[in-house]
Amino acid sequence: MAKATYKELLDAGVHFGHLTRKWNPNMAPYIFMEKNGIHIIDLNKTIGKLDEASAALKQIAKSGKKILFVATKKQAKEIVAGRVKAVGMPYVTERWPGGMLTNFATIRKAVKKMGAIDKMATDGTFDNMSKKERLSIMRMREKLDRNLGSISDLSRLPGALFIVDIHKENIAVQEAHKLGIPTFGIVDTNSDPNVVDFAIPANDDSSKSVDLFICSLRSSC
Repeated sequence: MAKATYKELLDAGVHFGHLTRKWNPNMAPYIFMEKNGIHIIDLNKTIGKLDEASAALKQIAKSGKKILFVATKKQAKEIVAGRVKAVGMPYVTERWPGGMLTNFATIRKAVKKMGAIDKMATDGTFDNMSKKERLSIMRMREKLDRNLGSISDLSRLPGALFIVDIHKENIAVQEAHKLGIPTFGIVDTNSDPNVVDFAIPANDDSSKSVDLFICSLRSSC
């Protein structure tokens, strides 16, 4: 997809922020005005920050590193899963597993466990188990796949995190910072843009808004 235009951003409702009483003062530079008790985001600032983020993501992807997309909120999870899977990037759309980055070795062991179970199903191991045992193991496999299947190809720490709603995904942001992993995020008016390296001021509650950004940025991956 080509770079998002001002009209596309407007049509997607990217400019709608949160209620003024819920704002984070650090978002002041990105707010255009207040209307009916809601902050309106300056789309000129959004476009500028989107361009910066796209350029940086393109360089990270060009180096061969993976970009991990994080979006567990209802409005964004299906969009992110569908769009990001198409370009072969890892994503987390279920609950963020604590220690996902800071305890990455343990997460990798859990991912490898899925492969071991798959092997058991084909090498005859299951034939020597009771139905109850097989069922228990397959339930474990389903749970692992639900939580970690989307990162099964992530064999090393990602080169960057792209986050929808940095306020909700604060644990992911903190873990990335501890490891020096660059963070990118869609930042609404209730969040602090200073907690991520590349903040894109925008509505993070609208599915249309999220879809527009993911479509625009995935061409950089």
